Amino acid sequence: MNKFTFLAALSLTAITVSSCGTKQETRPTLMAGMDPAKFETTVNGKSTALYSIRSSSGMEAAITNYGGRIVALLVPGADGRMRDVELGFDSIEAYLPENNPTDFGATIGRYANRIDHGRLVIDGDTIQLQVNNFGHTLHGGPTGWQYQVFDAEQPNDSTLVLRIESPDGDNGFPGRVAASVTYTAMPGNVLDVKYSAESDAPTVINMTNHSYFNLSGDPSKPVTGHTLLINGSNYTPVDSTFMTTGEIMPVAGTPMDFLAAKMIGQDIDMVDFEQIKNGNGYDHNWVLDTEGDINRLAVTLYSPESGIGMNIFTTEPGVQVYSGNFLDGTVTGKNGTVYNQRAGIALETQHYPDSPNKPLWPSVILRPGTPYTSHTIMQFFTK
Repeated sequence: MNKFTFLAALSLTAITVSSCGTKQETRPTLMAGMDPAKFETTVNGKSTALYSIRSSSGMEAAITNYGGRIVALLVPGADGRMRDVELGFDSIEAYLPENNPTDFGATIGRYANRIDHGRLVIDGDTIQLQVNNFGHTLHGGPTGWQYQVFDAEQPNDSTLVLRIESPDGDNGFPGRVAASVTYTAMPGNVLDVKYSAESDAPTVINMTNHSYFNLSGDPSKPVTGHTLLINGSNYTPVDSTFMTTGEIMPVAGTPMDFLAAKMIGQDIDMVDFEQIKNGNGYDHNWVLDTEGDINRLAVTLYSPESGIGMNIFTTEPGVQVYSGNFLDGTVTGKNGTVYNQRAGIALETQHYPDSPNKPLWPSVILRPGTPYTSHTIMQFFTK
């Protein structure tokens, strides 16, 4: 048993409770005093709402079908007090791109991360996507799924299914895609996230969730005091436009080495290391050593202040770590909290950036008749 599997098993034994709950319609408003009425509106002709899923241990997620976004996530701290560890806003109005063009908590599609200059080739055909970031296509383009309204179905108190139909030509992507994300609150303070998609023509797909976490429960304090462990011996370097160079480089001997848990802030300002300078901190994809095995630990994030930790398991080959480098105090989130630099950290399980243009990397091509699936588990624990 390697050290990552051992750590996962150890934390799994620490929290073994069953999952149940009561229907959203029959219990009072929870989620840190949020008002569901502030999420009821119409965007692009479709109705939005706030949904809640929970487990018997008390973990609860509030999710809106606008952008498939996790709005709040309550988990118990070491003292037993529930803390909201998710950055976000108090209303749909605040999530609209004209007010806050952010990816907070969002389901990202069709393609998470960047595609170089928005160009890709499928079966010999060159495709030009819409660009929106340093001349590249980022997170699906200017009107990616984070700005669309999903159809919602809540089959029980612990599960929410969100579905989206993406037309042929959506932000330049070929093929009509039907996709879904299923959020489930599982026994033991586990948030289980499953993605699926099908297309009627060859296209590319790379879905993820763009939550910003602060496990202290107090996003007025930076996450630089959290510890982070990444089960990845290599990473993909980026240039000054945050585009991967196509290399896969070892983390050993660099600030990118999180094979042993260390403080996020320990090396984050080492700008004499080119990659820290290019990313303005951490904004890189790690190549996971887990080989797509959902049973092997990929990432552990831990807050010494609250005693809350989070283990991530995934079928994806990589994880993008973004340390909130460009949060700058101009955004005010839930409960009037100003989100300053590094108020949260995003841990986006994914295929590597610009994979469509890197034939030796794991493929992101989605073809008719071959469904896409992806699975990520976020397991919260205390110590």
